[in-house]
Amino acid sequence: MMSGDTAGDAASEAQSGPGLRACLEAILLVVDEPVAEVVLAQVLERPREEIALELAELAASYAAEGRGFDLREVAGGWRLYTREECAPVVERFVRDGQEVRLTQAALETLAVVAYRQPVSRARVSAVRGVNCDGVMRTLTLRGLVEEAGTEHETGAILYRTTGYFLERLGLPSLDDLPDLAPFLPDEIEDADGAEEDAADIAGAPGPGGAANGGAPDSGGAVDPGGAPGPGGAGELESARDPQDADDAGDERTSP
Repeated sequence: MMSGDTAGDAASEAQSGPGLRACLEAILLVVDEPVAEVVLAQVLERPREEIALELAELAASYAAEGRGFDLREVAGGWRLYTREECAPVVERFVRDGQEVRLTQAALETLAVVAYRQPVSRARVSAVRGVNCDGVMRTLTLRGLVEEAGTEHETGAILYRTTGYFLERLGLPSLDDLPDLAPFLPDEIEDADGAEEDAADIAGAPGPGGAANGGAPDSGGAVDPGGAPGPGGAGELESARDPQDADDAGDERTSP
């Protein structure tokens, strides 16, 4: 009788469906952006606190087992990322020499938007000393920058970074941007007043109230550590987009 009861319990458990952890893993494998705890709680019809605890335990188990991927909380949600140590291998597999990184001009422009947002294109151009219209279009098309209303005095369109920007850098919020001051030279000589703009960037409160942090490396693509998702490289780059012509022109334009 005991044997029969055990078999019946096992069959009943099998019919009840997969467990919470299995359901979370299945969802996380198919999402293309970080998914919030509240969304998972609604889909799985479980309390949010239970979902949060299970996600934390799942992330800890991946780290303890040394898996090729880990579970991170970024941009207000959770998503699977390839582990940092595996990034070079994943990049070689995904890129295969076909991907185009953001240019130095695009990275510099993105850094200005990140630390001065919301900011107009004219203001970005003043900081960099060149016309940035083409680069701003490139960043907007790639989903890294978006419109954020208009300036009250001039009616100029304002821009800010997107949630996708945070996702690609692996940051929970804009408050986590690194300190910018160590990257600035002691003196910046520019006839258009770039020295004042640089001082403003370094000293002004950052987005969300925190002191402004460090700009992404303007010499290459920004790498948050691990390539996103089970099959993506963790860099600010486009998979097969050719380099924007206006972006390249920005590099050649003198102040």
